[in-house]
Amino acid sequence: MKLSECPIDFDVEGQQMHRLAAELFPLHRSVTGQAVRSTHEILSRLIPLTVTEVPSGTDVFDWTIPQEWRIRDAFIADADGQRVVDYADSNLHVVNGSRPVNAQLSWDELEPHLHSVPDQPTVIPYRTAFFRDAWGFCVTESQRDQLRRGGPWQVVIDAEYFDGSLTLADSQLGGSSDETVLFHCHTCHPSLANDNLSGLVVATHLIKHLQTRDLRLSYRFVFAPATIGAIAWLAHQPRSSLERIKHGMVLTLLGDSRPFVYKQSRRGNAIIDRLVPRVLYEIGQSHRVQSFSPTGYDERQYGSPGIDLPIGCLSRSVHGEFPEYHTSADNLDFIRPENLGQSLRACIEIVNGLEANVFPINRFPMGEPQLGRRGIFRAFGEQDDRGLFQSAMMWILNLADGEHDLLSIAERSGLPLNVINDAIEIMSTHGLIDTSCISDRERFRRYCDVARFVEGRSPPDHT
Repeated sequence: MKLSECPIDFDVEGQQMHRLAAELFPLHRSVTGQAVRSTHEILSRLIPLTVTEVPSGTDVFDWTIPQEWRIRDAFIADADGQRVVDYADSNLHVVNGSRPVNAQLSWDELEPHLHSVPDQPTVIPYRTAFFRDAWGFCVTESQRDQLRRGGPWQVVIDAEYFDGSLTLADSQLGGSSDETVLFHCHTCHPSLANDNLSGLVVATHLIKHLQTRDLRLSYRFVFAPATIGAIAWLAHQPRSSLERIKHGMVLTLLGDSRPFVYKQSRRGNAIIDRLVPRVLYEIGQSHRVQSFSPTGYDERQYGSPGIDLPIGCLSRSVHGEFPEYHTSADNLDFIRPENLGQSLRACIEIVNGLEANVFPINRFPMGEPQLGRRGIFRAFGEQDDRGLFQSAMMWILNLADGEHDLLSIAERSGLPLNVINDAIEIMSTHGLIDTSCISDRERFRRYCDVARFVEGRSPPDHT
């Protein structure tokens, strides 16, 4: 549970994550295509990945996997062949998913297909044409002005749709329990750093860290295009696999300097919903909590009523609420190594909290156990804790009834998670409590029955 038990230089990790983001940044990712596969190939040098190709035309719930999209070149040029807008300068210049076009157009014909941001005249916006027959270019305001003054224009998008597949990747780490934590990252954005290369690189380094640990829980990391990628992944999972997922988060927008934002799962009161804000508070990270809404990232797919998994979303910024969002200003300068390092630390501490979140069960529940003869006061007193461990011990003994987990005891007592966890470990070594991975009221009742029997009373018959 303690960070000191897994020493990590987060400055170094942050620099490594930023370099990985820089390697991934030029790739023109889309819902489908080779750039998504190339992204997975780069990540697979660092972590174990299982890649699944879902063929075009496959029905996934109410959706159908689209044809694959490939682009080779795109530009808007004048009569002399001079390119005013060139895909080679930025892959954001082309509306992602544009159908092919090769035409000579006047300004009036071209203008409806142009996108810019008037209040940010130097940036190129990011726009998409997925699941519709459309094409377009994204330009700066100065490029728009130049196009307005000239013409006719040679407009070319050398692209094609063909029967191919949609690419998903999955990384699994097994623990001693099949209770599973799921992390999700979207892979469909082109050269945008915070959205969502930051999530991809943090997830990758989180996997690298978890590979070095003995894990109680099992972990799954899903790398998929937004919306249809999550839907396709869910559609291909057996119900038994989904039922093992007890906690999870979408990771996105984790590289900028804004405070953390945790968006709750659809359930609103799941363990992950209660744990994340407490962990962020205890490690001194400013944050705010958003209630669930059926908009945003793929927490809404995992939280659809027929699935209803407890999947929240961890970010720093919120989509659509910062000026760099879906523009060329979301570049490698916008994300900082130190912010990526802090985000990785937050994820590791959240994992620590999940790993430690057991249900303690008091083995001597009839009154307080005699602590002095076990030397328990000496064990606690050796630590400079100003009474926190003594208080934690008493709270644990009182609430260790098989129905309160570590998080519940920390919430009720107001004590830090680390203090409760360390106290549980010490009390376990003294034989005062057992621990269970699940709520276990029946085991607690058996300890109560044994205590009554020792006092000379017959234990009740529960058969």
